[in-house]
Amino acid sequence: MPGSQWGATETQASAREHLLVPAEEMAKLGQSQKPLLAYGDGIYVVDSEGRRLIDGPGGMWCTQIGYNRREIADALAEQALRLSYNSPWYTINSPASELAERVAKETPGDLNRVFFTTGGSTAVDTALRFSEYYNNVLGRPEKKQIIVRREGYHGSTSLTAACSGRAGNWPNFDIASERITFISSPRFRPAKGLSEAEFLDELVQEFEQTIERIGPEKVAVFLAEPLLASGGVIIPPKGYHARMKEVCERHDIIYVSDEVVTGFGRCGEWFASEAVFGVVPDIITFAKGVTSGYVPLGGLAISEQLLARVSGANAKGGFFTNGYTYSGHPVSCAAAIANMDVIEKDGILDHVRELAPYFAERLIELKTLPCVVDVRASGLVGCVECMLDPDADEPTALDKRLGSLIDKHCFELGLIVRPLGNMCVMSPPLVITREEVDTMVDILRQGIVLATEDMRTSG
Repeated sequence: MPGSQWGATETQASAREHLLVPAEEMAKLGQSQKPLLAYGDGIYVVDSEGRRLIDGPGGMWCTQIGYNRREIADALAEQALRLSYNSPWYTINSPASELAERVAKETPGDLNRVFFTTGGSTAVDTALRFSEYYNNVLGRPEKKQIIVRREGYHGSTSLTAACSGRAGNWPNFDIASERITFISSPRFRPAKGLSEAEFLDELVQEFEQTIERIGPEKVAVFLAEPLLASGGVIIPPKGYHARMKEVCERHDIIYVSDEVVTGFGRCGEWFASEAVFGVVPDIITFAKGVTSGYVPLGGLAISEQLLARVSGANAKGGFFTNGYTYSGHPVSCAAAIANMDVIEKDGILDHVRELAPYFAERLIELKTLPCVVDVRASGLVGCVECMLDPDADEPTALDKRLGSLIDKHCFELGLIVRPLGNMCVMSPPLVITREEVDTMVDILRQGIVLATEDMRTSG
């Protein structure tokens, strides 16, 4: 029986018996029952019980143009009937070539060469593998160390998982760390007694000292999200990325901007690196919003200046053999082209830039609630951080319980929240309206109030 014809009972039974999902709580394997979504439309999804829910996290930071867009479905169907697959090792296809050109037109600087992958993890993994190839061809086999930030997140391949600074992802995995060094999160905490400018100086100094300790001849890559999304929408101090890039240039270190979350409109630009955060990186990685989540696709754009050092007369006979069976998949690339068409036709980037201040303003209003200790927002991505004791240095297990209760109440009220411990993340579809922002924030407020009351009642 095709899965699309199954009812809710059969689907849930099969999931419990056979489906292993991400972040599965193994003690409850085969027992837990996640909500079953039936369909989506605009910024809403509807579950199997008929509950209509605002998709607050935008799927997984990715449903830029919203659900049920006929343009994407038509592009998928048309390309699947024309050419459903080609081997990227031996042939090329039109959608991949066209998409590469369109992406290159929107990237900053000379990042004009595009490599397609299957998603964000493989995009970042490819960027890191390119750095290995690059330094080996240049005769620098010792230049392989990677510097990343605490609270950052970069993927689920073995290497990208090891680069992710969210300690909650580490238990019971063997994280290969001999090539990886973590430096401080760029999260500014005024209570620490430093001005933002002083904090920035401290971060840059730490970076320089870390490079000096490892040895500049050994450091290959600085890998950084423009804002640390899964870390809780951590927005670095103004000028942070430009200062860090200047240090990288001095030591011939590749600067990789991980735009898997921020790319394709989330911050009101095709790419946020230069336009929002003031830096032209050497490599940009992307995924998620490139197809608005309709089908998997990722990629990276590489600087021509970087490539010139290991290509042509400088190639030394080398082949960049990294690749995937689905690199430049024609159906996925056709979906991405249609997605870019919708973003342009509907003026979605302008819409995000116009709506973003109001989105931030409404979230900031939640700071009047006793347990809301911080609100952070950029474009249409925001985080509301909650703690039962606002004076505590770090969240406790009770604060994480509070986050779970907020999630539960919001779901019952008609809003999906992505709880990251004690933090509520909002990254709705970019087509959300001002009125829908009001509804979303009002539900979130109510959910926080109810969850706080639950915690107080339970002692």
